[in-house]
Order: sequence, then structure tokens, then C-alpha cells
Amino acid sequence: MPASFVENYKVSHRHPLNRLSHSTGIPLILISLPLFFFNWRWALGCFAAGWVFQFIGHAIEGNRPAFFGNPLYLLVGPLWLLRYAAAALGFLSAERRNK
Repeated sequence: MPASFVENYKVSHRHPLNRLSHSTGIPLILISLPLFFFNWRWALGCFAAGWVFQFIGHAIEGNRPAFFGNPLYLLVGPLWLLRYAAAALGFLSAERRNK
């Protein structure tokens, strides 16, 4: 993923409540995808709840989701969250996460 995508994503997600909402919403969306094979009702609920968290976060931040401008940002969000979690668990230095 080009660095400009990640940098732009970071700029659009500075407010702590927006980051918290994305830290909840992104996993819900990702979990919902394979869950559709087992229980479509739970999957649909997780998927919808995840997007509600995302849009609430952007309302708090006062900006539009980046994927409205470029759908590749749908991949940047999970990458950002994975790097953030890896740094929090000590698998990735905070310095490297911020690159």
C-alpha cells in the first residue's frame, strides 16, 4: 500500500473517539464476512453495526470516509488497525507503526 494512502488515512483519523469507533467497527465488519457462511443474521448485524461505528466516528471527526474518494481505502483501514494492534502488543515498534 503506498505510503500516501496510509498518511492520508492517519490525517483523517486523529480524533480519539474516531479511532475508537474504527477500532470497534473494522473488526465487526471483518468478522461479519466469513460469518455469512454460518449465520447470515448475525453476520448482517455485525456488518451493519460495524458501519454504524465507522460513520459515527467520521461524524465526530467532521469528515467523510476516505473510501468515498477512493475505494482502496477499504483496505487501508484494516491495515492501519492491524499495525496499531501489533504495536500495542509489542510486535511492532510504535516508531515503525507511524511510518
